[in-house]
Amino acid sequence: MSVSDGSRPSTSPDYVAASAHAFGPGRHLRSRSKVLPEHARGHNRALVLQTLYHSGAMSRADLSRETGLTRVTISDLVAEFIADGIVVEMGVRETVGPGKPPILIDIDRVGHQIIGLDLSGPHAFVGALLSLDGDVLERREVPRPESADGDAAYAATLELARALAETATQPILGVGIGSPGVVRPDGVVLSSPNLGWSNLPLEAKLGIDLDLPVLVRNDANAAVLAEYTFGEAKADFMLIKIGRGVGAGVITGSQPLLGSRFAAGEIGHVVVGTDGGPRCACGKDGCLEAWLSETRLRPAIAAAPESRDEILRDAGTRMGIAIAPIVAALDLSEVVLSGPEDLLDGVLIDAAVETLHARTLEGVFEDALIRRTHQEDIVLRGAAVMVLSSQLGVS
Repeated sequence: MSVSDGSRPSTSPDYVAASAHAFGPGRHLRSRSKVLPEHARGHNRALVLQTLYHSGAMSRADLSRETGLTRVTISDLVAEFIADGIVVEMGVRETVGPGKPPILIDIDRVGHQIIGLDLSGPHAFVGALLSLDGDVLERREVPRPESADGDAAYAATLELARALAETATQPILGVGIGSPGVVRPDGVVLSSPNLGWSNLPLEAKLGIDLDLPVLVRNDANAAVLAEYTFGEAKADFMLIKIGRGVGAGVITGSQPLLGSRFAAGEIGHVVVGTDGGPRCACGKDGCLEAWLSETRLRPAIAAAPESRDEILRDAGTRMGIAIAPIVAALDLSEVVLSGPEDLLDGVLIDAAVETLHARTLEGVFEDALIRRTHQEDIVLRGAAVMVLSSQLGVS
């Protein structure tokens, strides 16, 4: 098999379409720990897969140069990946002159699929079957239980995951889930009042019931991974997810920030200001969620459409007040918003930017940005990143 353009092998249309999604330059979530000798092989595996995932097809010699690993190490790892069905040989690169043309290899982007679930919607649990590049192949949803019934919420989650598994046309690499609430790194949902969950080992329980690898994280933390991997975000940023509630995920120094209580980013129930404000579902007055959530803004605008700009400006100002100390304390480059375009773009973001700049050090933070993400299905795509990171070491 040869290539006609000098750089890509000829292969199936499906693979060409998938391989076209290679991302570059590659970025990965930085580890806090040093690589010990006994962990070197795992580190090298992740490095090779990360490079292929973001850079696309290349020869073994190219891969050796890109990673700094010896050709012998690359040859051994690639042989192992091919045997495991993770990497495929795509054919030879056309060359001019003497010598054997190199064989190109790449991640088998169509050889596995991922299930992603977003449990944060106001009316439904949404799920998708995704490619390794984060593209949605199939979509399903089930109604969200009307009351905070933990058993019903779990049953709906399991039903959705099983329905998506039945649509898979390739082996499933894993299941990623974005859940509202406080979630431990081992997938235990410590608290999700809206779903009726407290100390629920969701990751372990679903893993047994589905007989698949399962990863569970907070929905905003899943979304921030999607923006980092597939979006335009920098190495230090916060993503605020605005919908039924308000929550945030933070990446600083290319490292997700979780916190000692696994609750970093739980800004929705921070009281903004000292002048009271709307009553929040938590029982306090003036929480950021009570000012900013979609479930508050839409009814408020519907009740007083002539005051739309004033309502959105007030919400943006409150958000700016809440995020200013976070941006300053962590020296964040930008704040990315995920939520309804008609509410966020324009008046609300403009007010938030003005407030952020007014409340941070002049001459230092004037270039800090607030923008809306361009990604759809950001929690579902973040769920795919969770699986890629856990199973392949790719982010």
